[in-house]
Amino acid sequence: MKVGFINIFGKPNAGKSTLLNALLDEKLAIISPKVQTTRHRIKGILTTDQYQLVFSDTPGIIDPKYKLQQKMMLSVKSALEDADVALLIVDARDDWQENDTLFSSLHLNVPAIVVVNKLDTVSTEKLKEAVSFFESRPYCKKVLTISALSGINKKKFINGILEFLPEGDPFFEEDQLTDLSTRFFVGELVREKIFELFEDEIPYHSTVLVTSFKEQPHLIKITADIIVQRETQKAILLGTGGSMIKKLGTLARKDIESFIGSKIYLELFVKVRPKWRDNDLFLKEYGYQ
Repeated sequence: MKVGFINIFGKPNAGKSTLLNALLDEKLAIISPKVQTTRHRIKGILTTDQYQLVFSDTPGIIDPKYKLQQKMMLSVKSALEDADVALLIVDARDDWQENDTLFSSLHLNVPAIVVVNKLDTVSTEKLKEAVSFFESRPYCKKVLTISALSGINKKKFINGILEFLPEGDPFFEEDQLTDLSTRFFVGELVREKIFELFEDEIPYHSTVLVTSFKEQPHLIKITADIIVQRETQKAILLGTGGSMIKKLGTLARKDIESFIGSKIYLELFVKVRPKWRDNDLFLKEYGYQ
């Protein structure tokens, strides 16, 4: 069977997470129109009797400004090192030259497929120009065009990848969807709601740590801390009379129950940890290795 690691790279908001979810028919990566939503490398495993494809969603490539972003870029680096195929995703409306400079800077040693996303947002002529532009790039072995949000031809897309993969034995069990824990995804779903409900700096100054996950008959009790950097941010998250944290918990609970397939009781606390994004001990505690 064909086996390999297919790792997805690109600028923030190019559609990497949406593509991963579409390929797996499962919501593994949280989605937000805000940039830098993805902070971790998230693997999704797709197995049939013909192939096992291990896709990785990675954080959008940026110039890091603090230690959390440095950790994010280290996860990109690790994905560059173990890729069998690189998917270089670009928003069809974005600056192609800027993306070309970014892709060239990766110095890839594996076959690269440029994925031009959001094809439904540009004219047919513009799309042809984008395909022609990237086909001429030395790192590009193939160009695929998709609309990850409105749906992709999964069979055609995967066939475009398989020709570049080696044959081998699978790395994971055939029914395994990811190598990450349920606790991780619970924290991510809470964090997604923070991105949905709050503006400005709150989503970027906060993270979520699941502190307790207890399975009981007919119910799972989950406790999580939302970490912020300042007391003013805590006050915003709580809202007047606790209104916002209650709304956040209600929305998160619905998504977590859908993901887990079980009723849950979710308890959220907000804690202040000044400058946690630049503190190595805090970052390690919160899962940013």
